[in-house]
Amino acid sequence: MSPGDGTPRRRRLRDRVPVRLRHHWKPAGALCAGLAVMLYAFGDARISPYVTSASRVEADTITDDVGGTVGLYDTAVRHSIQLEYNQRDFDKMMKEFKEDGTKDSIPADLTIDGVYLQDVGIRLKGNSTLRSLQGGNGGGMPGGGGMPGGGGMPGGGGMPGGGQAAGGGLGGPQAGGTATAGGGQGGPQASGTATAGGPAATGGPTAAGGADEAGGPTAAGGRGGGGGMTQYNLSADKPEELPWLIKIDEYVEGRAYQGEREISLRPGANAQVPVNEALALSLIDGTGEPAERYGFSTLKVNNRPAAVRLMVENPDTEYAEAVEGESVVYKARAGGTFAYQGDDPSKYETSFRQLNKVGSQDLEPVMKLTKWVENSSDKEFAANLDQYVDVDSFAHYVATQNLLMNFDDMAGPGKNYLLGYDLNTKKFSVLGWDYNLTFSGDATAGPDDEMSMGGGRPAGQQAGQQGGQTGEAPQGMPDMPDGAGGPDAAEGGDAPAAGRGGGMSGHALKERFLGLDAFDAVYEKAYQDLYEKFYASGKATKTLKALAAQAELAGVPAKDVDTVVGALRTTVTSRTTALAKNKEVTG
Repeated sequence: MSPGDGTPRRRRLRDRVPVRLRHHWKPAGALCAGLAVMLYAFGDARISPYVTSASRVEADTITDDVGGTVGLYDTAVRHSIQLEYNQRDFDKMMKEFKEDGTKDSIPADLTIDGVYLQDVGIRLKGNSTLRSLQGGNGGGMPGGGGMPGGGGMPGGGGMPGGGQAAGGGLGGPQAGGTATAGGGQGGPQASGTATAGGPAATGGPTAAGGADEAGGPTAAGGRGGGGGMTQYNLSADKPEELPWLIKIDEYVEGRAYQGEREISLRPGANAQVPVNEALALSLIDGTGEPAERYGFSTLKVNNRPAAVRLMVENPDTEYAEAVEGESVVYKARAGGTFAYQGDDPSKYETSFRQLNKVGSQDLEPVMKLTKWVENSSDKEFAANLDQYVDVDSFAHYVATQNLLMNFDDMAGPGKNYLLGYDLNTKKFSVLGWDYNLTFSGDATAGPDDEMSMGGGRPAGQQAGQQGGQTGEAPQGMPDMPDGAGGPDAAEGGDAPAAGRGGGMSGHALKERFLGLDAFDAVYEKAYQDLYEKFYASGKATKTLKALAAQAELAGVPAKDVDTVVGALRTTVTSRTTALAKNKEVTG
């Protein structure tokens, strides 16, 4: 009934509830009560999604593939890259990185070989390489050496506690070891031999039986060839020298450039351009195993001077889809672990990133592999490894890392490897990537020696340790504090400092494979075959000549090219000579 003044009566609260709900309030009330009980009882429980689909279709497809005037990785042409961005965005990015290690992308306009792409994403790429940007000691590990395979760097110094100065480095004394591949200037050596391409460390004589020797294996028990953790004096004032990851589809979904979503600009510019990584990729490419494509290019950032850089294909969805067979590819994260962590897939997301077939496949195969490797006895491992892993392919991977003197492979601190799971054979293969530390180990190391920064160590020494974590720093490399490593540990890349759960080095799959006699024959055969392809055939030396021409074409002065390639050639020669004397290698 309306009030006496004729104004409409206001509706009561219950009259505002829909009639149908008023008639059926009991079921609705029961549903709400049930939800409340479930939230109270299970509100903190984690729901772990499992993919049950048998689909093998790649969901993340390219919808806009931009063509180019020349092939992106055509090494016969001169390439150019131009990046233009707002200086305020760059300053903010650098400020955040210096404060907490955050490496977020910023928008930039890209012109590559004359083709313009608006709004790509760029971000810093690396971990230990970037340490100098945060007020560190020049990048790399503390006391790091020089260019892998040669070419000393100012501000360097020997590795604390021993190891090879490898490539030189101007600075403090070596506590013990060998200054190799390029020499170096600094304090006295406690022991060892200065070798391969340069004078002994001036500023102090070598002691305890050392002798200068230019080229070839060192005398008196010293180690020949070598290289070391490269030091880069990076600065925000020289963005053209920073290691960058260019993401073509960061702000434009589905876009790619010649089928590439990401391009990595590797550490090292001009005279420091990493010819060693290009050499490693060239050699691997001829073995039938996957290898990222590369090319030398000039990089110009805003109005800064141009610098010569090595651009390398970054493992992404398309790279994974190109792997032979119908495969799902998982990228190991630098801060992760190979340990079995239970049946919850979310526990493995900090250790592996699935690159392709996301949504139709999942991490379950990786979970099963880690569980089996961790729980199997030596007898079971020897008898049944071929049910989980393509043994021939794995033997080739392990032999390749040793032959190329790669300190930072699947067992290194950077965890630089991919797991490819063939959906047809139900077996894994191990794929390598990130070869900027190749030719940086002991040139005299044989098939049974584990490659490390300071030299070889019996490969089976750590066999049987579960989870792939040894907790030890490689020989010649200082221990690092827990928790170090920064955000890039979640992605992989450069060798990080030892972090909680990650450890400095070690991988149970590799160590158990090398430590058991059952796999000696397949490993020895792979090693001999690859030795012939890499060294005995002369391919490494011939490839160096081609790389020298490519670097000069890109704009590196001939004098600098001669220095870098010459030192690397000395390392290759030392490696070839040492392996030729090894009966296990030559048969």
